[in-house]
Amino acid sequence: MSPNTSPTLTVIIVSWNVKNLLDDCVLSLREEIKRTVARTTVEVVDNASTDGSAEMLRERHPWVHLHASTENLGFVRGNNLILERLQQQDYVWLLNPDTTIRPGALSILLRFFEDHPRAGLIGPQLLNPDGSAQTSAFRFPDLLQPLFDLGWLPQRFYYTRFNGRYPDTNGQPYRIDHPLGAAMMARGAAIQQVGVLDPQFFMYCEEIDWAWRMQKAGWETWLVPEAKVTHYGGASTNQARPATTAYLWESRAKLYRKHRDPLTRALVSAVVRRTFSRKAVDAPNVEWRDAYTKIVAAWQTV
Repeated sequence: MSPNTSPTLTVIIVSWNVKNLLDDCVLSLREEIKRTVARTTVEVVDNASTDGSAEMLRERHPWVHLHASTENLGFVRGNNLILERLQQQDYVWLLNPDTTIRPGALSILLRFFEDHPRAGLIGPQLLNPDGSAQTSAFRFPDLLQPLFDLGWLPQRFYYTRFNGRYPDTNGQPYRIDHPLGAAMMARGAAIQQVGVLDPQFFMYCEEIDWAWRMQKAGWETWLVPEAKVTHYGGASTNQARPATTAYLWESRAKLYRKHRDPLTRALVSAVVRRTFSRKAVDAPNVEWRDAYTKIVAAWQTV
């Protein structure tokens, strides 16, 4: 990017049945765009919502480029629909519709990229709706993280380094393995090198895989706490819990198969299959039993 040229930024929002949150997200984004010199394009992929999301965007935000899908493409395919078409973008921001951007966050993230040329992927500090800090960055999953999620390890250590958490840095930026995918921003050059999101992930773990590939290619990933984004969390996925639980653990199986060594994969697989086999027996209904059965099947080949 020439020092005399404004950076180019594409913001991609993939949405499903969260009309009101999407409206708030786009409103906050519009105000942030006004505060920067970046040449910004906003692309919204609506995954066949039935709550009037597409109609709301057409009426209230005609400046947004709307892609109204007739099927639910999922998070990865929805983002890739735009990522695969981009040409020579300086930066790309994958933004969840259940987020609102705090004043100045966009400028802070863009400035961080300009000051750190090896940064390939960065994330802001995510906040809960009450303003408290939300865990926004993690180490790559290993043997211990799934054991915490499955209740095999003491929960008093859940928010510690044993479960992939980072210590407080008093608001200073710090290197991480991967951010939470709700508001991650990527450098265009890094995307060109490692490729778009891996389509084998329908939803979940795609940001972990992306960051892992970028790290292997020599790019850095950072958390920038000065940039703040409110994240409501799970607004779309909570609408289909058995299915999304299956998606989560199926994606984790793919992630371990792709990035972890055989011994770690075997140990984690044994625990996951034992846990969800028991859950399937005691499932409260057919939907949950089917979800647990799918998880067991996914981990049999890890």
